[in-house]
Order: sequence, then structure tokens, then C-alpha cells
Amino acid sequence: MLIDKFTVESATVRTIEDGATGIEYVESEHAYASTRVERRTSTSVEGKECFALVPETKNFTIRTRTSVPKVGIMLVGWGGNNGSTLTAGMLANKHDVTWNTKDGVRKPNYYGSLTQSGTCRVGHLEGEEVYVPFKSLMPLANPNDVIVDGWDINDANLADAMERAKVLDFDLQRQLRPRMEGMRPRASVFDPKFVARNQLSRANNVIGGSKTEQMAQIRADIRDFKEKNGIDSVVVLWTANTERYSETREGVHDTEENLRNAIKTGEEEISPSTLFALACIDEHTPFINGSPQNTFVPGVVQAAVRLNSIIGGDDFKTGQTKMKSVLVDYLIGAGLKPTSIVSYNHLGNNDGLNLSAPQTFRSKEISKANVVSDMVASNPLLYDEGEEPDHTVVIKYVPNVGDSKRAMDEYTSAIFMNGENTIVMHNTCEDSLLAAPLILDLCLVAELLTRVEVKCEGEQFHSIHPIAVLLSYWSKAPLVPNGMPIVNALAKQRAMLENFFRAAVGLAPENNMLLEYFAVTGQQSPASA
Repeated sequence: MLIDKFTVESATVRTIEDGATGIEYVESEHAYASTRVERRTSTSVEGKECFALVPETKNFTIRTRTSVPKVGIMLVGWGGNNGSTLTAGMLANKHDVTWNTKDGVRKPNYYGSLTQSGTCRVGHLEGEEVYVPFKSLMPLANPNDVIVDGWDINDANLADAMERAKVLDFDLQRQLRPRMEGMRPRASVFDPKFVARNQLSRANNVIGGSKTEQMAQIRADIRDFKEKNGIDSVVVLWTANTERYSETREGVHDTEENLRNAIKTGEEEISPSTLFALACIDEHTPFINGSPQNTFVPGVVQAAVRLNSIIGGDDFKTGQTKMKSVLVDYLIGAGLKPTSIVSYNHLGNNDGLNLSAPQTFRSKEISKANVVSDMVASNPLLYDEGEEPDHTVVIKYVPNVGDSKRAMDEYTSAIFMNGENTIVMHNTCEDSLLAAPLILDLCLVAELLTRVEVKCEGEQFHSIHPIAVLLSYWSKAPLVPNGMPIVNALAKQRAMLENFFRAAVGLAPENNMLLEYFAVTGQQSPASA
């Protein structure tokens, strides 16, 4: 059963209004249960270290501003396949545009978006499971009300960009063209040293001047977008070309002060994405990196923490890697031992063209390769110290397939008594139709996080940590604060996000124990019968 309208009736949740500002909040008190692991000085008879598991509970209060502001999304790489596809899809949904195909009439939807098409279990009614839309748990912006803008190194309007992408059906493009011809990307930062040389021919819409002047223009663009559209809250997301890894250098990237000084002096080894990130931080605008490069060098992270401005990433977790973060988690969780993971991709869009250069492919290879590390580390019964599966990732540019990426994976595992099991998968899907709803989710949740405050008992309310761990579900290489474990397993990432949403509105975490179903009172046990 799916319900949409509901209230949470609990003594731990309340709606309050700030007398000074008139702002309304939902405030929830949450008893957070966890387990602390402590090392003991005593040893066991086998000479091994001894540990104690200490259950503990901390009381948190989560406060969320309920009024949804007017939200804008700015995409770096707006004229690419992802940006044009997302913009077209949002317009189709907003204006309820239907279109004809050889298989009949099609209607717009937000399939693939967790916030718009996902549900959460909240209980049961008369023996039936009850679910609510994910978007109903917290006050998220309605994507049909969101305004999109952005930058691109190519000056094609969004209608032409959509046609160039060859993702959407012709009849849909035909109807959306009048709405998109007037949308033209702002000039972007372009540095040919950070992308493949084959991108030079596209770069006819670039910001000139020094790196300092480029950052100033990005900041001015954000302010201009807000002012012209009456926007209250903006989220910026990088969906442009994958850059090669920056060669992080001491005295350049290692601190915020050094990074800012290096920008002033025109240091060459500072990437365009890093300039965008720092400009957004200075504008107190959330910035999300949807590509695998090392945008968030230490100096950027220091700036984000100091200025309390949200950053998140890296790299969209869409099809192949999302399946990998599910399947490897399943295999290891079942006590099977993956020994080899081989992933082969071929795609023919501009992303594939750019990734055909070794230096940009290396960024993607690193992002994809690390996605199983925490799952391997979770079961030392299977792996010796330092042992990992053979993990190979190959990406090839094949123009004929266009945006319809092919992904082939082979998972080989050791099973009972040294037997072997191999699972082979083949996935075909338009790359941008997987990425577009993820972009939407990342931006909507990032905006929501700017309206959330927390406090532990005895503290004052404060913003959540600016490194947005709750965006991990959509990221191949989740950015986390120092000292926090990196979680790549998809089920754990979703549970973290969902349970935070639940706690913020006064609901208990979903533990899937279902104790209320089988531990029925009044039943006589067989032993006492």
C-alpha cells in the first residue's frame, strides 16, 4: 500500500516557529543507538588482542526548515549530453509533454530518481506493508519548479545540444525545441592541459583572463542567475568533461592559503573544476563533482570546512558501478570470495571521446577501481591482509554506439571447497538517461541539507558537516570527512540516507527486523508446553 499524505504523531517530533525570524521548522529528537569498539589491555589465551563492544545511545535533535525556497541548478557542462537531457526531461515533466514513438504514445517521468520515484517502508496496516514516496519524508523542492542554467565551453543553444546528443526521441525533441532554443550556456573555464586534445574543436565559449578573473566571473554568473530569476538557493554541479588528475603539490594544493596564493600567481596545475569549486564555496553555494577527477584538493576541502559550504562527490554512480556495489556486497556478504572483477565499457558520446585519452581515462579508472575496497575489507575471513580481487576496468571509444553505452562485467568467485563460480553481465542503456535523474537527486538533496541543523545533547544547533556524506549513494568515490570510513556498498548508502530522513521527521530507523510479526505475545513456547 502506498500513502502520500501522513502526519507523524510522536512526543519526540514537533513543528516550531522561530519568533525572531518567523521561520517554521520540524524538530525531531532522536536517540541514536550505536556500538563503540574498545581495545583492552588484556589478551586472550592465544595471545590475540581483546576488544570490548559497548552499546551506547546519544540523543540528537534534528531541525529542518520546512519552507522550500525557489531553487536553481547550475550545471558546468550544461550543453553536454547529461545537461541537455536533464533540462529537456524537466521541461517535459513540467509541461506534461507527451510524444509519439513506433511503440505508441509516451509520457514523461522521473524514473531513475530515488527522490522522485523511490519509496520507503513506514509500517503495516491490517497485515499489509505501507510505503510512502521518498520525496514525502522531507520537504524537497519540486523538480518542476526548479530553474536550470549553467556553463559550457561550446556555445550551442540547448535545443541544438539536445539534437547533437541524440538521446531523446525525435518527436519529443521537436516539441521541446521552442522552449530550449533561447537557453544558451554561459562561457566556461577551459584549460586544454586537463582534457583530451580532441576537445579543442568544441571550445568556442570560454572565459578569458587570469585564474583569479575566471573565478570572479563564475561568482558573478551565480549572482546574476539568482538575481534575474528570483532564486533563493542555487546548487552547482560539474557534469563537464572528465579532467586528468591534478598533480597535487606541496605549497600549491595542500592548504587553502597556498591554493589561493597559487591562483593569484597563475599556477598552471590548478584545474578548471577546482576553480569552480572554490568559487562556489566563496559564494556559499553547494558544489557537487560529478566526474572522477581530484577536484577537491586539500585546499578546497579546508575552504569548504572553514566557510561551512557544502561539497560532495566524486563521479556519478550510474549503471555498471552501481551494479558492482550491489553484487560484490552480496557475494562477500554471502561468504563467497570474489577473486576477479573485469569490467569492459564502450561508448560513443563526447564523454567516450574525451576518455579515449590515457590521462583522462586514468581518472575514471581510479574512480571505478576503488568501489569494492570497503566491501573486501569487511570480511577478513575471506582475504589475507593486503589481498584484493584482480580488478580491471577498460573503456573504449566506439562512435557507432553514441550515448547507448555497453557495459560487460565478469565476476569470478571462489566457492565451497575451492570451486569456482563466474557471473557474466551485459548492460545497454543511454548513459545520459541514467545520469540525468542522479544529477537531479544530488542537487535536490544538497539544497535540502542547507536547511538542516543538528545538535547533540548539551550543544547548540549547527549545520551538518560541509562534506556531504549523505550524497554518497550517487557517488562512485564518496567524499567523506577525515577519520570517517568510506562506504561504497549501495544498500548501506541508501540505508544511511533513508534513516537520516526518517530520524529528521521522528521515525525510527528501518532495521528490517520485523520483530512485531514473529515475536507475538501470548504464545506458549514448545519447551514449556
